[in-house]
Amino acid sequence: MTTKPPPIKPRDRDTIISALRAGVVPRIGLQHIQVGRQREIEALIQDIERISKGGSSIRLVIGAYGAGKTFFLFLIRQIALQRKLAVCQADLSPDRRIHATGGQARTLYAELVTSLATRTAPDGGALRNILESYIQKASERASSNGTTIEIAIKEGLGDLREMVGGYDFATVIVAYARGYEEGNSNLQDAALRWLRGEYTTKTEARGDLGVRTIIDDASFYDGLRLLARFTRLAGFGGLLVCLDELVNLYKLQSAQARKQNYEQILRIFNDVLQGTTQGIGFILGGTPEFLLDTRRGLYSYEALQSRLAGNSFAGNGLADYSGPVVNLPNLTPEELYHLLERLRDVFAAGDQEKWLVPDAALHAFMDHCANRIGEAYFRTPRNTVKAFVDLLAILQQNPGTDWKDMLGTMDVAEDRGGAGDQPIDDAEGGADDELATLRI
Repeated sequence: MTTKPPPIKPRDRDTIISALRAGVVPRIGLQHIQVGRQREIEALIQDIERISKGGSSIRLVIGAYGAGKTFFLFLIRQIALQRKLAVCQADLSPDRRIHATGGQARTLYAELVTSLATRTAPDGGALRNILESYIQKASERASSNGTTIEIAIKEGLGDLREMVGGYDFATVIVAYARGYEEGNSNLQDAALRWLRGEYTTKTEARGDLGVRTIIDDASFYDGLRLLARFTRLAGFGGLLVCLDELVNLYKLQSAQARKQNYEQILRIFNDVLQGTTQGIGFILGGTPEFLLDTRRGLYSYEALQSRLAGNSFAGNGLADYSGPVVNLPNLTPEELYHLLERLRDVFAAGDQEKWLVPDAALHAFMDHCANRIGEAYFRTPRNTVKAFVDLLAILQQNPGTDWKDMLGTMDVAEDRGGAGDQPIDDAEGGADDELATLRI
């Protein structure tokens, strides 16, 4: 017998329903609809704990279109925030890449820093909060040591200056602190602009802040490492970087552009595996093709293939969750049924008396989906979930409507990916794939 679910906040309920009806992942209330994949979640929680202790991690989350990669990344993001990590998240696109020469990597960095979130600022825009947290800690050190706050701020950034690009990074933080103490909003805004990677010329940055460098395409990864170290100095556990839609790298037509992006991923892997970076973790979301394709995917780069190969002893019921690749398993029919139960609870705001459909409707709905699209209804459940939420929305807005009548007219399509499945033209040039321009 189903136990009475906990009450659901109206804001969480409305956000979950609106997002799922649009086919996207809600940013809040994920705990109300999470089912299955417990071992995978536990493995990522261990990574979060490692980052909090000054370590580093990198994971590839691999799943087919609609299998729940984005939901999984959002869930881990929520857990990391609760564990006092700073988290930034962005989707790769034709205009946002890990490596580029036309501003795409700087644009990705700017998007990540803009999305920076903490437990007290979960919706992003937390950079200012992190800076002010560091200033507060420096003020406390200054009071206890009998020094000025400016000296305490500079002394606390000593380790930062030893890193690549760290001298100017520290200079900008000192400039923000000076603007904060003096009430100079222009100086604070200039520092924030530099830290967000929004300066496009070194001349402008030098005029505003007295620094000789800016965060550009070439310093994308170094900028994230500096930001991670600074978040720890500000009192947070570290930085978790979530990058989704890495399939956009796989779609690049230029073999040279793909190789350069894969080399950047290899650099991150080497730093993490060798323990040369601290307090930072990466979660990269992609499709099986992005990983396994030996012509265009990560496996086309031999050094990455050797690092990402699975454990040869895994199989026959044995699993290894400590490797760099986390393959999201299919939801079982039982887990999907449990998910439909949770969605029904969300619509009823946790009140069992307000359920819109009985248990029999859940079984009938799953049978209907199985007859329409086969086993794909639980392997890639995005469209299935959207259809069920749409059904509940109709029943809620039209009292007296029989769910049996509605079920007979409902169509559920198999999720085959989005319109972005076509290769991406690369403006940077480079050697195109063989036969890329062949026309018949």
